[in-house]
Amino acid sequence: MAKMEFQSEDFSLKIKGEDAFVAGQAGAIKKCIEGYAKGEQEIVLPIFLMGGGVTLPDEKRKGITEPISESKEIPGGMEHDVVVIYDEAGIPSIMHRFRKITNKELFGGSDKTNAAFIIGDDEYDEIYISVYENCEINGKPYSLPYQKPWTNITNDDAAKVCFSKGEGWHLMTRPEWGLLANLSLKNGTLPHGNTNYGKYHEDADEKGVDAGNGTITLTGSGPTTWTHDHTPEGVHDLCGNVLEMVRGFRIKDGVLEACKNNDAALDIDLSENSKNWKPILDDKNGRAIAVSVEDGEITIKSEGVAKEGYTGDRWENVTIKCESERLKELAMFPGEPKAYCYIDSTNGEYLPGCGGGWYGTSGAGVFRVNLALPRSNASSSIGFRSAYFRKRKTE
Repeated sequence: MAKMEFQSEDFSLKIKGEDAFVAGQAGAIKKCIEGYAKGEQEIVLPIFLMGGGVTLPDEKRKGITEPISESKEIPGGMEHDVVVIYDEAGIPSIMHRFRKITNKELFGGSDKTNAAFIIGDDEYDEIYISVYENCEINGKPYSLPYQKPWTNITNDDAAKVCFSKGEGWHLMTRPEWGLLANLSLKNGTLPHGNTNYGKYHEDADEKGVDAGNGTITLTGSGPTTWTHDHTPEGVHDLCGNVLEMVRGFRIKDGVLEACKNNDAALDIDLSENSKNWKPILDDKNGRAIAVSVEDGEITIKSEGVAKEGYTGDRWENVTIKCESERLKELAMFPGEPKAYCYIDSTNGEYLPGCGGGWYGTSGAGVFRVNLALPRSNASSSIGFRSAYFRKRKTE
């Protein structure tokens, strides 16, 4: 059973019923948004979710942020809430606001501010991450519930359409993904998800609404256990459903590389030969960290010869012979022992896919990573989500 509520100055409408019925109505609302943005639709309906209001396209609201849930404190003294942010097209996205945190608070690291909040050498008080895997409206990505995820797009093109939404918008980065993974681990709320053809592989009663092909489910249509904090306000579908692309992390010729802090949130050159890529270093010896694949086993290390190869294994079987707080920030460690880590350490460049897909069963999870995707890769099983940053006013 699902429900949504719509209201305008002239009338109100409540939708409640079977999941498929509500999903159909959500699809109709999406068409309304598309029509309005094209100048073909005159009626503007506020969408009410989680007790808050979200007004549909309105050019006067460009760049406006409005709360739609109360701010909550979570374990460790951290605070977060859900807001709606209107992009340059005046179309809303439902976003989860995360407040600045140190690595010590997050995973017992140093007192350094977590990398997700350091962009272009500036520290940001907050960042915003899409609550839902993004759908497509008029060539731009949006975080809205009960929609089919946008797939069949490359990492570079996904980054472009995210930047096109306006200043601060970007393709979700690996440091931001790492923030969510580490928060889920810290709070004991590792997300479940669509890991077995629309259902959670360990409990068939946990299911989402079919997106039409018997595999992918509509965004946010699963239970609360499918969010990063197991609440209705959490970030949905990080485990399973579609593999998600992120920006700012890769393996190149067997060496792990990333952008400085969260600079991947900026519209900087991240082409294959860009100088913005830097090797991730071992905190102990200062050497570059590489991945060796030999006899079906994965070893992440900074010393000795790294063997070329491709394989996948559960994180609990991956050997780590280095010390790196940066890898912790990027969730490249066995935070979820049963989740799979796929790595291609052969010559060439490979970008990450995160979370696993609808087929991942016990190998899916927020710590699952497939560091083996060519830059040109586009697939019906791979999607993405946008994120956003803006300095808080302190005056």
